[in-house]
Amino acid sequence: MKKNIVVIEGDGIGPEVTRQSVKVLTTIAERFHHTFSFSYFLMGAIAIDRTGVPLPNETIEACLNCDAILFGAIGHPKYDNDPSAKIRPKQGLLKLRKSLQLFANIRPVTTYPSLHHLSPLKTKNIEEVDFVIFRELTGGIYFGKKEVNEANTEASDLCVYTREEIERISHLAFRRAQQRRKKLTLVDKANVLETSRLWRKVVQEIARQYTDVAVDFLYVDNAAMQIILNPKQFDVILTENMFGDIISDEASVISGSLGLLPSASVGKGAALFEPIHGSYPQATGKDIANPLGSILSAALLLDHFGLYEEAGLLREAVDWTLQNGFVTKDIDPVNFYFTSTIGELICDYVGNRIPGDIINKANIELRKSTII
Repeated sequence: MKKNIVVIEGDGIGPEVTRQSVKVLTTIAERFHHTFSFSYFLMGAIAIDRTGVPLPNETIEACLNCDAILFGAIGHPKYDNDPSAKIRPKQGLLKLRKSLQLFANIRPVTTYPSLHHLSPLKTKNIEEVDFVIFRELTGGIYFGKKEVNEANTEASDLCVYTREEIERISHLAFRRAQQRRKKLTLVDKANVLETSRLWRKVVQEIARQYTDVAVDFLYVDNAAMQIILNPKQFDVILTENMFGDIISDEASVISGSLGLLPSASVGKGAALFEPIHGSYPQATGKDIANPLGSILSAALLLDHFGLYEEAGLLREAVDWTLQNGFVTKDIDPVNFYFTSTIGELICDYVGNRIPGDIINKANIELRKSTII
């Protein structure tokens, strides 16, 4: 298989974690005789610094003509902490989603037994947690008309949704539910918002086409509480843009680290794959960031290409590192391994270079790729 992949490393720790994913995908390609071609483009604060805009036209053009996009993270304090800034890194990502018509963000939420002690929730509540959030990406309040009066004493953000926007992501979510445990939960605020009432009406109509899927409805405040009280009850969660942004970040802490969770953004153009964490500027250049969210996003990319065996092997490699205590500083602040070392270990596992049960941790601590 031959695929062209655009790489947008972005800001902060984005380049460090994304480089590990590129290494891993290259190893996958070598083992399974694929050809992955990588091309690099700018977006975010680094793009503003170099070009004056957060998303250069050449980046959009490349993304429109590739097979998939591997993305790191964007954001920098000099823009994020300046309320008066007219140009911000986040604008680049919003524009890219709109340009590629990436209308659905898919975030799987799982837990790892070896990391249960890191979760703020009790172990009995997070065992076997496995659900996925479908968040609408290109509509709602983030893209609505924004106004501020001349005195700067009043502001408004318009929240708008159309039937078509709701239908297209709903069908994706229902189809995923059919492949899983056949349960879908719509999260809305239909007791207050007209947009939520439209969401509920459309989803109820679409549900008639998926009679094998059980559907329930939760107000977003109750859903936020239930994700903490009993996350095991969820299978597929469907929701609008802002609610999805909030509850998916809330759900991410269940696993014990923001650095573990991947995501995929899909729609009418090339799909985009990224870890859910931010740019974490404090860790930039220190080789301490967790690359597993990015690497697991690469596994989602392989799924997207239909390379399920390869994706399964990559997830198996991630499990192996966690079970053996090869973790970054966010997981173990004392006995931790470097970002690049974790990437090398994943490559060794994927490349079938792990010599059985014989692991020389001294070599790994010295950041050597040979572990015999």
